[in-house]
Amino acid sequence: MKYGKAEDPSSIDFTIPVDNPATANVLKNSPDTEFEVYIGCAKWNKTDLKDFYPKGTKDELTYYSRQFNSIEMNSVFYNMPKAEQVVKWKDKTPEGFKFFPKITQSISHMRRLDNVEELTEIYCDAVSYFEEKLGMCFLQLHENFGLKGFDKLKAFVADFPKVIPLAVEVRSKDWFSDEKVWNEYCEFLQAHNTANVIVDTAGRRDMMHMRLTTPTAFIRFVGCNVDEIDYSRMDDWIERIVKWKDSGLKQLYYFVHQNVEKSSPLFSAYLIEKLNKRLNLNLHVPKMADEQGKLF
Repeated sequence: MKYGKAEDPSSIDFTIPVDNPATANVLKNSPDTEFEVYIGCAKWNKTDLKDFYPKGTKDELTYYSRQFNSIEMNSVFYNMPKAEQVVKWKDKTPEGFKFFPKITQSISHMRRLDNVEELTEIYCDAVSYFEEKLGMCFLQLHENFGLKGFDKLKAFVADFPKVIPLAVEVRSKDWFSDEKVWNEYCEFLQAHNTANVIVDTAGRRDMMHMRLTTPTAFIRFVGCNVDEIDYSRMDDWIERIVKWKDSGLKQLYYFVHQNVEKSSPLFSAYLIEKLNKRLNLNLHVPKMADEQGKLF
């Protein structure tokens, strides 16, 4: 994932900002339900996740889904999902596994939310076949989709089927530079029970906005591939997650990206192990495998 990459990560201040004051109110008023945590990678293919699959692994998704409890599905961003393929993916995974599919680029990037009713219906019909294994869809907008598109974004979110959970990630700097507009945007998402995606990436620290619009933290962590820095960033996230959980957070959806993706399972496993200890969870800690198939 090249977006937000910085040439010199050591020059970046990775401190997690203080919470937006409105976040406290969102969490304080959260429903009395069980806390759930889903952590995973962005991809499951063997080419990217080197050293993760034991030698002789025949089906990558089948193995992946028994190590992690979720996947951020970037693959459906490039091609509209089809119901029959969704069913095949679903049937390969165990009970409790969740898919978090990105909304297809024909909707978000090509048509830029303009006249996308039919495409959205096709997309939603397909992902609905995940049934109980559908976690949350997320809309990622182009970096140059700015404030002029706010009305189209409002219409899209308002019309999106309420039975399918939705999160939104805006990328244009316009959204973050105008406090009045940012507040209006967040209040709109909150009114429509839509999660506000937080992106932790080196080159775009403005996207670390710390503004939750629902009791769901949907976090996309992009490593800078300097292990010392990335582990420290993970530790800081653990402290914030513990605080949010104590304040009323109900869902944590956390997906790890790396510019060199093979380390994504390592950092995901690190996060899972630490949260298990801090929050008394019992999530399975994924194991890595070398080229000879030995676990370490």
